[in-house]
Amino acid sequence: MKKDIKDYKTIHFIGIGGASMYAMAAQLKSDGLNITGSDIQKSNNTEYLKSIGVSLSIGHNTDLVKKADLVIYTAAIHDGDPELDLAREMGIETIERAAFIGEYTKAYENLICISGTHGKSTTTSMLASVFLDAGLEPTIQIGGSLKKINGNYYVGGKKYFILEACEYVDSFLHFHPTAEIILNIDDDHLDYFKNIENTKKSFRKYVQLLPDNGYLVINVDDENTSNLVAGIKNVTTYGIENEKAMVRAKNIKFNDMGFPTFDVYINKEFFDTFSLSIRGKHNILNALATIGMAKNYGIDKEIMEKSLKEFKGVGRRFEYLGEYKKAHIFDDFAHHPTEIEATYNSAKSIKHRETWAVFQSHTYSRTYEHLEEFAKVLAKFQHVIICDIYAAREENIWNVKEDDLVNLIKKTNKNVCHIATYQEIAKYLEEHIKENDLILTIGAGPVNKVADILLKNKEV
Repeated sequence: MKKDIKDYKTIHFIGIGGASMYAMAAQLKSDGLNITGSDIQKSNNTEYLKSIGVSLSIGHNTDLVKKADLVIYTAAIHDGDPELDLAREMGIETIERAAFIGEYTKAYENLICISGTHGKSTTTSMLASVFLDAGLEPTIQIGGSLKKINGNYYVGGKKYFILEACEYVDSFLHFHPTAEIILNIDDDHLDYFKNIENTKKSFRKYVQLLPDNGYLVINVDDENTSNLVAGIKNVTTYGIENEKAMVRAKNIKFNDMGFPTFDVYINKEFFDTFSLSIRGKHNILNALATIGMAKNYGIDKEIMEKSLKEFKGVGRRFEYLGEYKKAHIFDDFAHHPTEIEATYNSAKSIKHRETWAVFQSHTYSRTYEHLEEFAKVLAKFQHVIICDIYAAREENIWNVKEDDLVNLIKKTNKNVCHIATYQEIAKYLEEHIKENDLILTIGAGPVNKVADILLKNKEV
């Protein structure tokens, strides 16, 4: 940026409704800045921003751009966007979202970034909860909604900024972290990275951003993270399976609700026993990452234990929504085969009759790249309903179709069908579900609207 943030008179956001953009806009508004914005669709985020005095439009609004002296845009906005093109024609300063966050967070003494292909929102929320309970008043930005802060951002002090850091289009390379958690590396966002080797290269660059006194907390159960520690002085490793992990979980037990209790050993010495109120082995790993980073900042283990026990999860991360006809409805943001496997394992740990997976694939490129893997994991559920693919930022140049997925699943599970609309899916479920069934809406798009229809007792 050409000047200090508070020297800008009006800042305009293109794509203001996105999780990170919305959080940044709200935070800058709370700092006393004049904020405007636009988005292609109305959402809870845009309505909230209106309620706090942000002037925004649904659809393009070049008049708002003309009044701005800084325009922030997301990675999904490209040349040809009328607002971005106008700003550049008028000589108005423009900056991509991640680059802006990188500049903005320089003002904080500690920038703690949580990254990885899976589990970022949950782990960011866990760590944020621990820091809040320790009275450290961090500023927070998360990709999901955390009940403890009534949303996905929190304006705290200037000493700590806890940030969910996404690797897509190398966004996290714009940041200036003083500490990093790396949860795992998997073959996602292949429309950009093309292959897993390029993804790993990006993470290697990201780790090298740490200063000499920076902290790296890394999962050594994940083979793709194993070569990231070279040259880093302050490394904390964690894991379950790897005996060399510095922070390790042992003696894991699950109760009837699927919630785990486990002993944590640090450098092979017993540290404490922890219990979680969220399900899944993957969340034990997320908790270990949180413990490792919290210990680096001197937080008492009693605070960690209490905070992690009270943590109820993040919105849309295996979130329990309620009952319909005595069937239990969960919603999960899983949009990669590895994540769906974790969702399946979490569902398996709950006593139930049968499972109904309602899956909406997110982007054509991801559907095409992982078609067989999606089919393999989804076939494990007893009943599968495939929604229309959620295009997000893409055109269907891959010519992939919902029936491609249905036909692959049918090879091992005949109980699968494609239903186009959320209303029709809700009606189908209403006619077929039984008491103690589990309904799981799965995907990063608005597939959770199926649950909304059922739970609001709308006519189906």
